Amino acid sequence: MSRTSPAPPDGSYGWVVVTSAFFIMGLTAAVLKNFGIFFRDIQSHFGVLTSTTSWVTSTTIAMFHLGAPVASALTLQLSQRVVIIVGGLLTASGMLLASLDLSLPWLYLTMGIMQGTGISFSWIPANSMVSHYFVRWRPIAYAIASSGECVFAMMFSPFFQWLIETYSWQGALLIIGGLQLNLCVCGALMRPLETNQHSVQKAKDHLEVNPPKRKAIFQCALLRKPELFLYILFAIFAAAGFYIPPLFLVPFAHSVGMDKYWPALILSVLALADLVGRLICGWVANMRILRNLQLLTMVVTLLGVVLLLLPISHNYWSIVVFALLYGFLFGCVVAIHVTSIVDIVSLEGFDSGLGIFMLFRSVGGFIGPPAAGWLVDETNDYSTAFYLSGLCLITSAVFVVFVDRLVQKREALEADVCPAAGQLEGWEIGQAK
Repeated sequence: MSRTSPAPPDGSYGWVVVTSAFFIMGLTAAVLKNFGIFFRDIQSHFGVLTSTTSWVTSTTIAMFHLGAPVASALTLQLSQRVVIIVGGLLTASGMLLASLDLSLPWLYLTMGIMQGTGISFSWIPANSMVSHYFVRWRPIAYAIASSGECVFAMMFSPFFQWLIETYSWQGALLIIGGLQLNLCVCGALMRPLETNQHSVQKAKDHLEVNPPKRKAIFQCALLRKPELFLYILFAIFAAAGFYIPPLFLVPFAHSVGMDKYWPALILSVLALADLVGRLICGWVANMRILRNLQLLTMVVTLLGVVLLLLPISHNYWSIVVFALLYGFLFGCVVAIHVTSIVDIVSLEGFDSGLGIFMLFRSVGGFIGPPAAGWLVDETNDYSTAFYLSGLCLITSAVFVVFVDRLVQKREALEADVCPAAGQLEGWEIGQAK
């Protein structure tokens, strides 16, 4: 990105960026979301406990988040294009090496560390590009880009099941790694914004009047904001709940007597509802009927309630109904929880804020699946995993309430101190939403 922060075009080549981000989300997050399909095969192959197997996914999730600050810093220093291409190479290499099936620790290294880092290096810059290319249409642009995760998840669920049955889980990983090489193509399409001559001249004029200030590559000082600190607590608890259902939904369906493709089809249904949720919530957020943080509180709370009720399902159609509700509400959360960071730290601090957010979210993502796996091992009941997930999400919603109040209080105080500046900032925030 240009260091003079050119004005977002709100369209034009931005829609190519959105399309590229759409495919990036599909080749990263959608693959991660369907790791549950490999769960039983890997567990059976190595003959280990549920909690031991879940560390493969947990390590991937942790590296996905831990790599976020590094990805953000590299993005600010280099460009989104370069970081995404590197991420694509890491992601594909992780899957290709995992297919060698050397040992379970080898899967921790390849599917876990390499795949997770590669996903982070692809996912973070893609979100950054969409946010920098759009202001007025940012919520809907992000919703469209993130929906790639849902569209690909729908296709990948039965496709991965077919690959496993046809080529074994090792062969399936090899083919998936080949598909993920396309992340490099998507990265090549991420053209950095160019500063026009007017922006350059304006910057020169500004430097003549004001001495240049050294700009930090990564703004760690953002952690001093109480709003961001509370939002990080939301992230930790939400992440602990987010990654449990996709991992345990397929084993839960098997435990109530479903075989073969039926559990995989439930993941496709979930992904379809997820897509609808992202698009509808992005549209609602763009209308600004409610504040982003208000809307986020509502959908996270409802998501937690649905997960607490999901274990009462003991036949295919009841599971499908709860999967639809879960997918829709999950999509609503995803559509706005990242763009809400702009409301907290402004667009200027978004790249660093997103990196910090993802870094601390790794704690929840790393602990959640193994904790759920331990509960399942102790109780021999997959329902306990969903109870844990629901409680974590409801707890996370409480922190969003406090964040919203602090943001409103800050904006009101700024408006009182300087009415003109407050009105201008309010207009900018409204445009960002």
